[in-house]
Amino acid sequence: MRYIFLFFLPWAIVHAQPERATLSGYVRDASNGEALIGATVFVPASGAGTVANAYGFYSLTLARGIYQVRFSFVGYTDVVCEVDLSRNTRLDIELTASSTQLDEVVISSKEEEAAIRSIQMSVNRLNAATIARMPAFLGEADIIKSIQQLPGVSTVGEGASGYNVRGGSVGQNLIVLDEAAVYNPSHLLGFFSVFNPDAIKDVQLYKGGIPARYGGRLASILDVRMKEGNSKQFEANGGIGTIFSRLTVEGPLVPGKASFILAARRSYIDVLARPFVDVLRDGARLNFYDLTAKLNYRLNEHNNLFLSGYAGRDIFFFDRQQGFSWGNATGTLRWNSIIGNRLFSNVSLIFSKYDYALQFGEDERDNFKWNSSVTDFTVKPSLSYFINSQNEISAGVEAHYYQFDPARATGTTNGETVNISLDRKYNLETSFYVSHQLQVSRHTSAEYGLRYSIFQGFGPGRVYQYNDTIPGIRRQPVSFTDYAKGVELVRYATPEPRISLKYEFNPRSSVKASFMRMAQYLHLISNTAASNPLDVWAPSSQNIKPQLGTQVAMGYFRTLGQEKSYELSAEVYYRSTRNQVDYIDGADLLINEYLEGDLLSGRGRAYGMELYMQKKTGRLTGWVSYTLARTELKVNGINNGSWYPTRFDQTHNFKATAFYQINNRWSASANFTFLSGTPTTFPTSRYVIQDILIPHNAANTRNNVRIPPFHRLDVSFRLEGRSQRKNGKTRKNTDYWVFGVYNLYARKNPFSVYFSQADDRAASGAPLQSRATQLSIIGTLVPSVSYNFHF
Repeated sequence: MRYIFLFFLPWAIVHAQPERATLSGYVRDASNGEALIGATVFVPASGAGTVANAYGFYSLTLARGIYQVRFSFVGYTDVVCEVDLSRNTRLDIELTASSTQLDEVVISSKEEEAAIRSIQMSVNRLNAATIARMPAFLGEADIIKSIQQLPGVSTVGEGASGYNVRGGSVGQNLIVLDEAAVYNPSHLLGFFSVFNPDAIKDVQLYKGGIPARYGGRLASILDVRMKEGNSKQFEANGGIGTIFSRLTVEGPLVPGKASFILAARRSYIDVLARPFVDVLRDGARLNFYDLTAKLNYRLNEHNNLFLSGYAGRDIFFFDRQQGFSWGNATGTLRWNSIIGNRLFSNVSLIFSKYDYALQFGEDERDNFKWNSSVTDFTVKPSLSYFINSQNEISAGVEAHYYQFDPARATGTTNGETVNISLDRKYNLETSFYVSHQLQVSRHTSAEYGLRYSIFQGFGPGRVYQYNDTIPGIRRQPVSFTDYAKGVELVRYATPEPRISLKYEFNPRSSVKASFMRMAQYLHLISNTAASNPLDVWAPSSQNIKPQLGTQVAMGYFRTLGQEKSYELSAEVYYRSTRNQVDYIDGADLLINEYLEGDLLSGRGRAYGMELYMQKKTGRLTGWVSYTLARTELKVNGINNGSWYPTRFDQTHNFKATAFYQINNRWSASANFTFLSGTPTTFPTSRYVIQDILIPHNAANTRNNVRIPPFHRLDVSFRLEGRSQRKNGKTRKNTDYWVFGVYNLYARKNPFSVYFSQADDRAASGAPLQSRATQLSIIGTLVPSVSYNFHF
């Protein structure tokens, strides 16, 4: 640690001058006491400024004097205060939502100039109001579907779980809810996400230039922050939709000190259909539910406690005995503290678990049962030191203890049970990081840092040694070694440097660049086009090396218009990866003790350009984006050793999102998406055996054809409830209706194309014809209506 201290000591000596004083405090919403993440604190006279952190805390050190300080946040009325900074001063500010807030429910930066002034690039942020107004499947606002409208983000098709960012696979995205990792973010096989939008305050997606405090995945970080609960008064929000209903309650527990929020959702398609569907009356179940909760307590003006959690599950049972289910559970306990005026600390204790269960069979004498899970215990202490308005140092430690249970499986036949379970795996991932953000000059800023990660595997466990074979052919185990409890099986260590640079030409334009190196020690084992609930997470081992990724990016950012109503950006990026996992043809991924013998690893590359334009003010707001990209892999044993496109490679990605305020009660919104067809593997020849046609890829190619392009238009209309009663009195409660149509022109977008024999049974010796079949998940328009209320 003394070397890190010496590294930053010159900056601390230069800027820690005695004739300075610190202004610090929290910025909160005046109506409910919620912290305003990213609120801007700016001193026009000196040009100094800062932004509030994830807890709404800010700290600004200036030369002693009297200043006009402006506090601002998108959608809120600015507050300007005169501050006598003759000594260190604590100033907590509450901002009031502006009357034009409804016109600003679009993807927002930390303020109008933030895209220019902020050192961060390749970052997008969605607020809750934007998500609520975007057209959605069956009229239900959804975070995961909303971020798919951002540049550089794509999906392989409708109903696909997860998303892809800048050429990364679904398993290369880290999704966190109040710092807890979410290992499967989907409900209903990907049509909805696990996040209840009524309980969410802030959503931020990092695609590049990822700060040193984040790690564990190669492609992106999706940081989802929950609301803290209204500390001023009790309120309830909810909605009744086509497929599920939701209810959120929040309010103060101890006035001025403690508040809570509790949000619940439950689908009811099985309940409504039960009188009409025999299988549902016989015990079949088809539903999902989730519960999101948070409690916060202010110990004093310097210390706060937060306790948040999530529990949700999907249940698909075909009858009383057969089906499967999956679900997530998370919990986060956080204590943050202000030490002095410049030092902010936070300690988080985190729990996360994902599990699924599968069972088939008529009774207890003949059945199959399979349970699998991954459990994650995490400790994260961190510090942020605000030296002055030009310098901030952050440092921390992050330790994950993982327990992987790939299969607790038994098969029973005629009352005789066979246990085919796989051994548990135990791993520890520890990371240390330090970063320094500084204003080098009036026009130049930089943020540089280092994250150092260590990954270890421990016994008890068995490690197999595999034979060498022709690349692309299954490797067979030739020996094994058993390790006792607590014995180290494997160790990897990776330095992960990060750097971001910004040069500001003027208040309206800037250019930015970033470099990052990331390490990923957990691998999502899935060879399907889209991830599914039965996918397996596997840790790095002696036979599976950690994935390593490096990304460089550059961008130009500009605002236009007299009121800076338009924001333009252009970014280019190049990402290279090593040890990226792929699979032999015919890989057996489920309950396979020798899974490592079916895995291959190779190099990857992804590069592209993202263009983005956003209109922020007026009756018509929204954004348009276009991404030109390529994503490829090169794995010895696949595609004859040549580069080939990944299953989620999309050359062209065009998206448009628009919001229009028709009048005081009616508003409209629309999404349009066009994506190039994704690659797939078509057969190049065929076999005929006993009058059965079998497609065959004789050329050993991978992803040699693209399916047709994907495009879709969604629209929605929102009708606000009347603000006054018939007697002229103002209503205390508010409500609104949402009418929407998903896939307005009924496009049959292809999810996949597969080949089969045209005639199931052909006369012996007759010529056989093959048939190509296009699978569309949703091939028609889907209307919806939902009612939402607040009181």
